[in-house]
Amino acid sequence: MVPPDPGGASLDAAFSGFTQAAAKAFTAHGVGHVVGVSALGRGTAVAGRAGHVTASLAMDDLIAGSGVAYRALANPSFMDNLLWQANSIREDGVFTGTAAADRRAATVATRDIAAAAARLLLDRSWSGAGEVALLGPEDLSPNDMARIVSEVLGRPVRYERRSLGQARAVQIARGVSEVMATGFVDMMRAKDAGLDDGVPRAEAAASPTTFRVWCEQVLVPAVGA
Repeated sequence: MVPPDPGGASLDAAFSGFTQAAAKAFTAHGVGHVVGVSALGRGTAVAGRAGHVTASLAMDDLIAGSGVAYRALANPSFMDNLLWQANSIREDGVFTGTAAADRRAATVATRDIAAAAARLLLDRSWSGAGEVALLGPEDLSPNDMARIVSEVLGRPVRYERRSLGQARAVQIARGVSEVMATGFVDMMRAKDAGLDDGVPRAEAAASPTTFRVWCEQVLVPAVGA
C-alpha cells in the first residue's frame, strides 16, 4: 500500500517509484503472492487521465510484471475519507466534496479492504495477475450520505459541493505540492466522468459494511472526540 506523499515531486515517483524496490525484492526473495491496495478505473475511457488512479494502475502493472501472483484490490473512494472532515461535521454540521449532490457512487470501508486482503493472503490458491473490485453494499449520493449522517448523529448535517478549483486550492493551502494537488483534482474529475463505474456489482467481491454501520461504529466516536 503506497503511503501518502503530500509533497511528492511526481505521481510516478510517489507510486511506481516507491514500489520499484519492493518489485525487485519480490524476485530476489522468491515472494509468491502479493496483494495491493489500488483503485477502480482500469479499462474505462478516463483511466489514462485520472491523476492518482492512473499512477496506481501503473503501479499494479509494475508489480504484476515482476512475475509474482498479484491481486490488486480495486477500490472506489473510502468511507473513511470522511474522517478528515470530522471537525467540520461536529462544529459546522457540514462536509464538502466535488461530486454532484445527487450523483450516486460506490464507497468502501477500509476494514473491508483489510478483510479482503487477509482472505487472499490466507488462501493463496490463486495465480497470475488480476483485480478484485470492492464496491461496498450500496451506491449513495452525497445527499444520501448527509441524510444518514444526520440520522446517526441525531442532528442536521448537510453536504456542500466545492468546485475542482476550490478543492485544489484547499490542497495547496494544506501544503500539498502542485503536482499532487493536480493529481487529486484529475482523479476527482475522472470520477465524475465514470472512473468508478466500470465494474458491475455482480462482478465485485463481497464488501459488507454499510455506510450507516460505518457511521455508527467509526464516525460517531471521531465526531464525539
